[in-house]
Amino acid sequence: MIQNVDLQTKLKNLPDEPGVYIMYDADGNVLYVGKAKILKNRVRQYFHASTNKTEKVLAMLSHVADFKYIITASETDALSLENTLIKQYTPPYNILLKDDKQYPYIKVNLKADYPKFVSTRKLSKDKCRYFGPITQGGAKAFLEILGSVFPTVSCNNNFAKLPKNFRPCLNYHIGKCCAPCIGNVTKEEYRKIVNRAMAFLSGDDSEVRQVLEQKMLAASEKMQYEQALTYKRYLQLIDKINQQRIVVLNKFVDYDMFAVASNGKNCVVNHTMIRGGKVIFSENNAVSDAGIDEAQTLSSFLAEYCQLVKLCGELYTNVELPDAEELQQLITEKTGTKTKIYCPKRQDKKRLVDMSYRNAVEYLTKSQTALDKKYNATHGAVLQLKEMLHLKKLPNRVECYDISNVQGVDKVASMVVFTNGQKDASQYRRFKINTVEGANDFASMREVLLRRFERMKEDDGVFGKTPDLIVVDGGLGQLDYARQAMEEAGVEVQLVSLAKQQELVYTLGTNQPTFLPRNSYALNLLINIRDESHRFAITYFRKLHNKTSIKSVLQDVPGIGEKRRIELHRKFKSMDALKEATVEQIAETRGMTRPAAEALYKYLHE
Repeated sequence: MIQNVDLQTKLKNLPDEPGVYIMYDADGNVLYVGKAKILKNRVRQYFHASTNKTEKVLAMLSHVADFKYIITASETDALSLENTLIKQYTPPYNILLKDDKQYPYIKVNLKADYPKFVSTRKLSKDKCRYFGPITQGGAKAFLEILGSVFPTVSCNNNFAKLPKNFRPCLNYHIGKCCAPCIGNVTKEEYRKIVNRAMAFLSGDDSEVRQVLEQKMLAASEKMQYEQALTYKRYLQLIDKINQQRIVVLNKFVDYDMFAVASNGKNCVVNHTMIRGGKVIFSENNAVSDAGIDEAQTLSSFLAEYCQLVKLCGELYTNVELPDAEELQQLITEKTGTKTKIYCPKRQDKKRLVDMSYRNAVEYLTKSQTALDKKYNATHGAVLQLKEMLHLKKLPNRVECYDISNVQGVDKVASMVVFTNGQKDASQYRRFKINTVEGANDFASMREVLLRRFERMKEDDGVFGKTPDLIVVDGGLGQLDYARQAMEEAGVEVQLVSLAKQQELVYTLGTNQPTFLPRNSYALNLLINIRDESHRFAITYFRKLHNKTSIKSVLQDVPGIGEKRRIELHRKFKSMDALKEATVEQIAETRGMTRPAAEALYKYLHE
């Protein structure tokens, strides 16, 4: 809890140095993290009456009770520290870009003797070549096209250590690999194939189109219509990509254009990517940021975004960035690509930045209702939840737990996490119930939460950050067992339960439920979290139950040992699939014989 502070006195004592400032609410929650070239000037802007502030800044300031600052040696250090603190605290009024939202790229390591093309969403400073981002068809489709035209390796074999009698894999026999594993091609010949493939990924599709058309016609003449249709789809994908590759310059240049547009309430950043003088990518990003102006918002966006997409090193923006020099230094350090940032005033580059800005404005205008709805359903719902349930702390991280079993068999539990009102699937966890006998959901909930709280005490990071709020599926009984687990572990966390029948919310300290309005964003957020935890729990239960049921049934079949049970489960996954299988399909399972398959089929259908 933040004590009463004299903000005016603190504002007067701000230093004339670069650093990072952190805004807090009355409960000590971090609301916003920002960086400044001169702390005194930047922080005072928020509280200065004459400054024109956006609706989002005013909304944040209505909750600000205190601020702190950290002095840094330079503005570059301030940028870096700001980025680190945003990831640490996930403040609701900062830009929060998810790492798992990256577009796929195709990567090739040219240092390898026989380079191969692979799909990746992670950009590393490994001196490999990256092609993308791939926004049409997905990386898998591109790799299939490459395999159809350019026979390169896809395995992980060390060709120098293969035995002399090594036989090439199926890809060689169907024409998708040139088999360097058996010396079928020299390194120089193989590199020529790789160079042709990279030319295609760089935009030259003439050879690929010609080969695919020939293969499509040949397959059609042989009445291999499914194969012909596959080649036709590849050609359609190439056509679709070419529709985006509009020639905009008569020079073979690479640029990245960024434009920010704001209406005071919502903000959009457009990224238009130009490679080889052509527009190959244009993406609008709706961002939540309470920066004092558009330049600050765009700067914070670029500091995070530079790690999600492969930038060329020449960036152009529609607004002047006062910290451009420090920002380009930070991006250079993060990406390994020397970066320069400009704000063009005329000619082609200005025209391209204006095009990026028009895209951002159009998206902002047409998506206003959707952006408002998303804000209300996420951050707005979090704020509403705190007020309606009288929580001491803003529930930025909410964990919800659910139990799933059938008559006490295969008892499992789920933990789902919502961060700032949105699913955070990377933080999901699942549990097997170890100590509870029979179908006792109360005791199962107590066991799971006790395990969670013990991990929280150890601070080992297995379950992620400490939750601001824990939601349990059920009524007073479930909440009481959750309270017992919390008290036994010696921790303190905000706890509530959500009863399914009338969607009543129970909190600690009272037996009377809280009625949240049925159309409130707060209640809808709780319902979404509860339903997601139930879905996640039942999915795990079904997977576990199918696995145990097929193995337990097969234990009674003569001639089916442990190895055969494992292989049968691996192939058929469930009892229903196994019962529908023919004798021939069962016999094809690894380790099975025809007599054993017939015996199993007879046993299952008697």
